[in-house]
Amino acid sequence: LVLVVLASAALAFHRAAPRAVLAAATVLGTAYVVHAHPGPLSALPVLGAVHTAARVGHRGVAAAGGAVFLAGYVATGPGTQHAAERAGLLAGWFLCAVVTGLADRNWQAYLRQTEQRALEAERTREEAALRRAGEERLRIARELHDSLTHSISIVKLQAGVAVHLARKRGDEVPPALLAIQEASGEAMRELRSALQVLRADEPAGTPALLVERARAAGLAVELTVTGDERPLPRAVDRAAYRIVQEALTNAARHAGPAKVRVRIDYGTRNTTDHTTDHTGDRMGELTIGVDDDGAADPDRPPVPGTGLTGMHERVSALGGTLRAAPRAEGGFSVRARLPLGDTV
Repeated sequence: LVLVVLASAALAFHRAAPRAVLAAATVLGTAYVVHAHPGPLSALPVLGAVHTAARVGHRGVAAAGGAVFLAGYVATGPGTQHAAERAGLLAGWFLCAVVTGLADRNWQAYLRQTEQRALEAERTREEAALRRAGEERLRIARELHDSLTHSISIVKLQAGVAVHLARKRGDEVPPALLAIQEASGEAMRELRSALQVLRADEPAGTPALLVERARAAGLAVELTVTGDERPLPRAVDRAAYRIVQEALTNAARHAGPAKVRVRIDYGTRNTTDHTTDHTGDRMGELTIGVDDDGAADPDRPPVPGTGLTGMHERVSALGGTLRAAPRAEGGFSVRARLPLGDTV
């Protein structure tokens, strides 16, 4: 009885060490039948260990464990018809344990593949939506350039000519004309800036360069880079640049006199995920954090503007997560996690 209890207790570790548990259950169970030759129910601990071993992929070990126990049961039993029937029943049980273990393994693999296909399909849809949004931005940029730029340029030119002629004749320049000249010039500058944003696709530098530019503009920025720094996939690199760019721009516009902390964590190049039934490389991720201690109110949720919406679109297309919200202690916080996949 002690041997059966020990074999049953070993099953508690079947997920952590399935082969060791199978070996222990087989040895203890075989020793029990050799000494006492009980009924087929004494094989239950061994059956459980055989099923687990087959489920995690150790098909040969599972079959061998069942065969050893069955051989011990047959060799020490009486040579009667009843004993032979029990041995046949045990053989069927062990076969079912192996088959159900393999079926469970295949079912789990099917579920993982289905989930992965669903994730890939979702990512493909998001990437297609992001691509369509980019194409729409380019179309809008072309329309603005072909229509508004030309019209505003004519207004600015004619206003400038009118101001020049008035001054040449010695006449007083009407204030409205000067306002038109100044407003048209400002409109042209803002339009060119908007067109650059609409047409921008590739980053014009690195987050570190953005930090240097922000410092040069008078913003107190602290940059911290941790992890295994390395080249990133193109889409991830571009998204990281845009996230830091937008966060620094928002801090400069809305935070007031504030200190901004930018943290970029590359993580490790690869991490190994050990489980009972498979071993694989888990994708690393790039973590970006931008915090300021400005005037944002934690009791007032942010109103999502174009910048935040664009950040969410980029991060979602890559299968990442983004959180942008006021901090409890004041100021604003942006957190982004971008899966890296295979670096390039």
